[in-house]
Amino acid sequence: MDLINNFFANLSNFLWGNFGVANLVIGGGIFFLFYSKLTPFRYFKHAFDILLGKYDDPNDDGQISHFQALSTALSSTVGIGNIAGVAVAISLGGPGALFWMWISAIVGMATKFFTCSLGIMFRGRDSDGELQGGPMYVIEQGMGKKFKFLSYWFSIAGLVGCLSLLQVNQLTQILSDQLIKTNPNIASTIPLDLTIGIIIALIVSVVIFGGLQRIADVASRIVPFMVLIYLSAGLFIVFTNIELVPSIFNLIISSAFNGSSVAGGFVGTAVVISQGFRRAAFSNEAGMGTEVMAIGASKNNEPIRSGLVAMIGPVIDTIIVCTITGIVILLSGDWMTGEFSGVSLTQKSFANHLGVVGDFILIFSVATFALYTMFGYSYYGCKCASYLFGTGSKVYYRIFYVITLVLGSVLSLDLAVNIVDAMFALMAFPTMISAIYLSPHIKKEAKRYFETI
Repeated sequence: MDLINNFFANLSNFLWGNFGVANLVIGGGIFFLFYSKLTPFRYFKHAFDILLGKYDDPNDDGQISHFQALSTALSSTVGIGNIAGVAVAISLGGPGALFWMWISAIVGMATKFFTCSLGIMFRGRDSDGELQGGPMYVIEQGMGKKFKFLSYWFSIAGLVGCLSLLQVNQLTQILSDQLIKTNPNIASTIPLDLTIGIIIALIVSVVIFGGLQRIADVASRIVPFMVLIYLSAGLFIVFTNIELVPSIFNLIISSAFNGSSVAGGFVGTAVVISQGFRRAAFSNEAGMGTEVMAIGASKNNEPIRSGLVAMIGPVIDTIIVCTITGIVILLSGDWMTGEFSGVSLTQKSFANHLGVVGDFILIFSVATFALYTMFGYSYYGCKCASYLFGTGSKVYYRIFYVITLVLGSVLSLDLAVNIVDAMFALMAFPTMISAIYLSPHIKKEAKRYFETI
């Protein structure tokens, strides 16, 4: 297992570092910011009007509403990345990693505007003739057959990248920790992690075999509620310690540029930036291509509307949710000890302030976040499988997906993180290349659209 972990760790470091995926994602986002002249940012109210259904037309092409599309996308981004991901970033990169998550989110808003607008503009049809969106279709329809190898590249990476290994791993960890607290001998009587993994896999199976509509229906009801519960608890902790918050922000900003003290030593600025970008990628998925598959299914014939709705995502999941999580963790000194990692660090930080209530809020939040992320990711993986092998492969991918949930429950956290990092980097490359290549189409369409509203 160490050999596999080292392979994915080295692959991840190579892709995000030497291969330049981090530069491509952030540099591409900066390009989109300036290329659009920040125009989309001036239409936030209009974006929320679209989200709330003001412009919905049931006769438009697509499968789900804008609200359901964003909820499905958020169900996979507002999740473990906002709880465990932030903890991992701070543990490995120090407080300054949070600053680079903010930067990534800001440029990610511009990236999502372009990638998700393209997801509607260049939709394709699967083997059943159903209209679909996603980077693979954007590349094929927008860039032409000669670039189709990038469509295959994205889809193959997506088959693995959209497995919920980290989600099930961290949900298993927090449930296992809680069960051991209540019954210290339980781990000696049953294979605890494996048992939890099997139960999670069975629960996920009930939903994902119902397809996108069931995922969207469930996500649109649960996601706003679960975000509200988690944010309420986090904001309560922040406001009850408000006198310490300015020093926390000072620590975040100073550490972003001067390196950081972390558990076990000191890391340089390059590591801080890398961890911030990687965890932001897992948090808001801007430039990774997953959100294009969800937004691309929305009932809409106006590409710019989908781009505007998608742009709201990084504000919610990274700038708001990740910031609150990060402040709560930094208010606790446990991030410096190295005793806790991932979701356990976040749980310990909440428990320090809210006691047993904090424990249960984290357990509830992680369970709902992780489960609904698993629902959304299964849809993404099915779209990749359908593109590669036809729609008949969906049922086989779902079976494979459920089996990997059991596997993910017994993996180490390091291995789960390294697999996700490597696959997301591989997904980002074709997504960003196609978005930059086709960006003139969106600039022209945006000019037309904004002149008509």
